[in-house]
Amino acid sequence: MEGGLRPMDAEQLRENGHKMVDFIADYYRSIENFPVVSQVEPGYLPELLPDSAPNQPETLQQVFDDLQAKILPGVTHWQSPNFFAYYPSNSSTAGFLGEMLSAGLNIVGFSWITSPAATELEMIVVDWLAKMLHLPDGFISAGKGNGGGVIQGTASEAVLVVLLAARDRVLRNVGKTALEKLVVYGSDQTHSALQKACQIGGIHPENCRLLKADSTTGYALSPDLLSKAISHDIANVVLESLLVLKVGTTSSTAVDPLLELGKVTKSNGIWFHVDAAYAGSACVCPEYRHYIDGVEEADSFNMNAHKWFLTNFDCSVLWVKDRNALIQALSTNPEYLKNKASDANMVVDYKDWQVPLGRRFRSLKLWMVLRLYGVENLQRYIRNHIKLAKQFEELVAQDPRFEIVAPRKFALVCFCLLPPHSNEDNSSKLNHDLLDTVNSTGKVYISHTVLSGKYTLRFVVGAPLTEERHVIQAWKVIQEKASSLLSEFGMNGVS
Repeated sequence: MEGGLRPMDAEQLRENGHKMVDFIADYYRSIENFPVVSQVEPGYLPELLPDSAPNQPETLQQVFDDLQAKILPGVTHWQSPNFFAYYPSNSSTAGFLGEMLSAGLNIVGFSWITSPAATELEMIVVDWLAKMLHLPDGFISAGKGNGGGVIQGTASEAVLVVLLAARDRVLRNVGKTALEKLVVYGSDQTHSALQKACQIGGIHPENCRLLKADSTTGYALSPDLLSKAISHDIANVVLESLLVLKVGTTSSTAVDPLLELGKVTKSNGIWFHVDAAYAGSACVCPEYRHYIDGVEEADSFNMNAHKWFLTNFDCSVLWVKDRNALIQALSTNPEYLKNKASDANMVVDYKDWQVPLGRRFRSLKLWMVLRLYGVENLQRYIRNHIKLAKQFEELVAQDPRFEIVAPRKFALVCFCLLPPHSNEDNSSKLNHDLLDTVNSTGKVYISHTVLSGKYTLRFVVGAPLTEERHVIQAWKVIQEKASSLLSEFGMNGVS
């Protein structure tokens, strides 16, 4: 196109690519200067940007100027070393380079023939990760069984596809009209993704059994409680299809007893899925591997490499023991996708292991992380965050105005500020106000949950740039705001 648009020009890419890398590198160099939580009000951006696209091209510098002035103020900085609110969404140089390479190649690897390297590299790197976690051989693509791994977008997608596989496995045996009798189990600490998967999969809301877990079990699901629920459902001619267990619940990093619960599911023919989205990363360290003891009983296992494993979002690894269960639930084979390798059943077509057809070359990111950092450095990275969380927990424990609410297992500390004169009626408001005042400083970002009716603050160490000084400074901000609030409570006659 002489004098016209050249959307992919190698030299233009080189020039502008260098500028973009410089912009991102400068962002990381100055990331501590930004308020962690965006301070804008809802609807701020339409007032700053035009209401229609430009007719003529603008310069990259104009775009950078708008990014600085209009976009970054509306960003909450997940990679900030002062981000302690949610389980992390790690970024790293290796992950970024892998993402850049994936975007550059821009393949759509839904079947082997559409890019053989995309399929085969994915099989290799998820096997590498499975071996790092010491998963049973039945989960390994190159193993003797019929298992294997696949990279999904998120743990929510992983839960959905195994629910569909479990559902269809039951319905093939008893008939499709039994759908209304299918039941799915989890604890009330299970991620809300399970409920959404049930909605999508046609499981009646009342048949999503979220069994109570409380402080007496460390917020883990009791095998006795599960057995009683299953017995009750069997007596009422209800069919069980899936149990989702957590290794590191969202609220408190509780760990369900996999081995005992796995035996219950096996004796009742229930699909057993282990969701270790966050804490699975820690299990590459030998001293934390025991938290997934019992995974040999599972039908599927999931961890998010994009949470705590330095692999840029999105990269959620799902392993299954029976790949055919996924394929039978999710496969379509229209004429325009048929090819010799697939028809001869010589290859894996990952389109049949997921909900969408198209898929990105995500394995490049994980491959880069594993190669450029190595297992030992990744283990040290995890251990350092857990060490920093332990330091924070000790700081909280030393201040008698605060209480540790749940046992710390990994890098999450659950705590609360105690109300004056032990007046529990004021506890929720006090801690809600503390959360708001701490976050409004822009210096720190924390979050909350509710455990056994108690409004609880969550402090998660997990950002790649976080150091000891950030943890100590965050605690000072929390203490300072707590002192002000307690003073106000006293002055207002609240006790």
